[in-house]
Amino acid sequence: MMKNEKQRVFGLDLMRASAITMVVLGHCLWIFPNGNATIHQLLLLSGFLGVEVFFVLSGFLIGNILYQLYQKDDFSIKDIAVFLKRRWFRTLPNYYLVLLINLAIFTYFGYQVKASWQYFFFLQNFSSPLLMFFPESWSLSVEEFAYFVLPFFLLLVAFGFKSVAKRKLYISSVLVLVLLFIYTKVNYSVNTIERDMNYWNKTLKAVVIYRVDSILIGVIASWISLNYARNWLVYRWCFFTLGTIICLFLFHCLGYFNLLIEENPFFWNVLYLPLLSIGIACFLPFLSNWKEEKSFFNRPITFISKISYSIYLLHYSVILYIMKYVFVEKEDTTSQLFLFTAFYLFTTILFSSILYRFYEKPIMDFRDKN
Repeated sequence: MMKNEKQRVFGLDLMRASAITMVVLGHCLWIFPNGNATIHQLLLLSGFLGVEVFFVLSGFLIGNILYQLYQKDDFSIKDIAVFLKRRWFRTLPNYYLVLLINLAIFTYFGYQVKASWQYFFFLQNFSSPLLMFFPESWSLSVEEFAYFVLPFFLLLVAFGFKSVAKRKLYISSVLVLVLLFIYTKVNYSVNTIERDMNYWNKTLKAVVIYRVDSILIGVIASWISLNYARNWLVYRWCFFTLGTIICLFLFHCLGYFNLLIEENPFFWNVLYLPLLSIGIACFLPFLSNWKEEKSFFNRPITFISKISYSIYLLHYSVILYIMKYVFVEKEDTTSQLFLFTAFYLFTTILFSSILYRFYEKPIMDFRDKN
C-alpha cells in the first residue's frame, strides 16, 4: 500500500529499493552475456533474490492490512471487496498499461504472442512455464493470486470455525495454506525426473501454484509483528543474524555441502525457496523498526522505493528490449557496454519517474480520496 510521507517506514523503503536494484542489475546480464564468470553468477543471483525480497515484503504489507480487517466481528465479503479494490487500484492500471505497450512492441517487431489473453487474467504461468513474452510478469501473477486466495480462504475458515479466537484462527489458516503450497512442491518433486537448474527455474521457481507460500511467509511475519510487538523489537538483531546465516548457507555453502540439484532434488524442489523466504523475513524485525533516516541516503532510497513498481514493469521488456533493438549488437568494447548500461539505467529511472508521476500516483491519489 502506498503511504504518505509521514507514514513511510525507511527500513521497508530500503528493502523495496534494494529489491528493485537487484532485479535491474540482474537483467544487465543481457548487456554483458559473456562477462566474468563470477560477476555473471552474482548478477544471476541478484535478479533472483530481488524478486524473492519483493514476495516477502508484499506478504508482510498485505498481512498487516488483512489482519486488521479480520479482527472485525463482522468480517465479510464486503471487507474482501474493499481490500481487493485497493490492491487492484495499486497493481492493475500500471500492469495493463505496460502489457498493452509490450503487445504493441512485439507486434511492431513482427512477433506473435501466443495465448496473449492469459496475461490479462494472470494465467500465463499459473501451472506451466511462462512464455518468452513479458517474462517479468511471472511474479505479478504469483502476487495477484495470493491477494485473491488468502482473504477468501480466511473468510471460509472463519465461517466454519466461529467459536475459535480470531487471532489463532488467522495464523492457523495461513499456516494451512503454506503447507498446501509446500505440498504442491512435494508433488512436483515426486513427479519430476529432470534435475537441472534451468528446468527448475522455468517449471518451479516461476510457476504460481508452487510459489504463493513465499508471500504467505511474509504474512506470517506480519502476524508475529502485530501479536508479539515487544519481542519483534527486542530480538530484531537476533533475527537479523539468523537471516544472514540462512542466506549465507543458501548462497554460499550449498556447494561445500554438495547440496546440488543433481544429487539433492528434494532439497531444491521443496525446501530451498521456503527457507530463502524465511531468511528474508528474518530481516523484517530490524527493517520495519527502522522508522526514519535523516542522512543523505533518505531521499534517493525513498524515491527509488516509490517508483519501484514502475521500474519493475518498464525496465526489461520495454526499455532494454527497445535499446537492444535500436543499438544494433556488434563487437562493443567494455567501455561502450558500460556507457550503454549507464544510459539504460538513466532511461529506466526517467521513464519510470514519468509513469509514476503522471499515471501511477494520480490513480493512487484518486483511490485514497474515494
